Amino acid sequence: MPSQVATCLRLARQFSNPAQHQRFIARAFSSSVRRSDINKVYPSAEAAVKDMKSGTTLLAGGFGLCGVPDTLIDAVLKNPSINDLTVVSNNAGIDGAGLGLLLESKQISKMIASYVGENKTFERMYVTGQIDLELSPQGTLAERCRAGGAGIPAFYTPAAFGTVVQFGQVPLRHNPDGTVAKYSEPRDTKVFDGKSYIMEEAIKADYAFVKAWKADRLGNCLFRHTANNFNGAMGRNAKMTIVEAEHIVEPGEIDPAAVHLPGIYVKRVIQSTFPTQIEKYTYAKEEGADTAALGKGETANKRERIVRRAAKEFKNGMYANLGIGMPVLASNFVDPSIEVVLQSENGVLGLGPYPKKGEEDPDVINAGKETVTLKAGASCFGSDESFAMIRAGRVDMTVLGAMQVSAKGDLANWMVPGKIKGFGGAMDLVSNPSATRVVVTMEHTDKKGNPKIVKTCEFPLTGPACVSRIITELGVFDVDTTSGLTLIEIADGVTVDEIKAKTDAPFKVADDLKPML
Repeated sequence: MPSQVATCLRLARQFSNPAQHQRFIARAFSSSVRRSDINKVYPSAEAAVKDMKSGTTLLAGGFGLCGVPDTLIDAVLKNPSINDLTVVSNNAGIDGAGLGLLLESKQISKMIASYVGENKTFERMYVTGQIDLELSPQGTLAERCRAGGAGIPAFYTPAAFGTVVQFGQVPLRHNPDGTVAKYSEPRDTKVFDGKSYIMEEAIKADYAFVKAWKADRLGNCLFRHTANNFNGAMGRNAKMTIVEAEHIVEPGEIDPAAVHLPGIYVKRVIQSTFPTQIEKYTYAKEEGADTAALGKGETANKRERIVRRAAKEFKNGMYANLGIGMPVLASNFVDPSIEVVLQSENGVLGLGPYPKKGEEDPDVINAGKETVTLKAGASCFGSDESFAMIRAGRVDMTVLGAMQVSAKGDLANWMVPGKIKGFGGAMDLVSNPSATRVVVTMEHTDKKGNPKIVKTCEFPLTGPACVSRIITELGVFDVDTTSGLTLIEIADGVTVDEIKAKTDAPFKVADDLKPML
């Protein structure tokens, strides 16, 4: 084929008239480069990555263990000469699976990610200086990948304004003793229509590893449900996008309207040989067993009171996003007469309940990496679109947990000293509080009895002045970013004096203080 192309170009030079030259090229290529001659399928993952070099910047799709290109990761693992990699992914898998394998083999020198999660190897290597980590809010990370593939060098986002990201206070590298060797760079800021934004630079990559459900030999790809996640945005970005597909089909077998990633972005396709994996098997409980997930004894009683009250926040027709833990459980107590559409930031609108045992699907998970179901009328999409609708205020309400909330509605819920989990999607979820109502559900004090409603947050912020309501086991507070807190409901058997004793921040008591619903 290359020799035919060269011959066509050489013959075209005989025409001095530009129009004749172009007509010859068009006729020549229409006959010499036929669709039947295009075949991007490689015989193996090893063959597809054989020219990959050390020092490469690699994008890897996946969310948890869903939609992870395990076959391609394994091919790199088998070739230890490929090292010193900068890898961009939402997270780095888990210990012993996904990108966690390349961490263990020390082929990765830097990660750009939104979440460390439960990967102990990742956390240990980061805090002991064995790997650099550039933490990025999940929606920002998705948009940085999308922008890089769209030829946009930078963009402004409201996510992470007023946090350690803006001020350049995120540790990039640690010394072996755990002290910080290097911090992130502060971000430029700008005000648009009275709202503050920070500038983020796009990511450009050499390689992208993508996991598809179906791909044809032209490179057209179809993703399945939540396995879309970061795969689409990353697949459009790199100079060399390699797709591993569960099913390789002939052109035309994927409906043109169903193509998620067009073949123009894809250079190579290989057959996926690894089984799909599930990180967290979660099943529907027997009737009456939902409260068991809240814990035992007095802890369960407190948490049930919180989630039952939180369920009253849902209104008919609302689009809502629920954080992991108590926020998710609140959906179990919503009145059956109220229909709420649940959004999950990993790419679902119309999230359903947990599946029955044996009906779990590795391509249908929620933001907590738990197995879930899809309701009738649900839609699935990529993480870049998911966070676009979040930042734009299309989601009516988000319910989140918290470590601390300040008197002015500042939220801290991504880090406590000594524990590194990462930003996840929370910074994006609270970035537009004028459009998306932010409700916090949390126990009133921490395990040591310290107040969690404070004058000023001591922990790093998720977002400033973003919380509109706080629900604890003791009562319900409304938050005004100017005038502060007002206690509007009080739990049965609790006094205002008790709440004052357990609350660091000052608050007013509503004239019509009501019993907690």
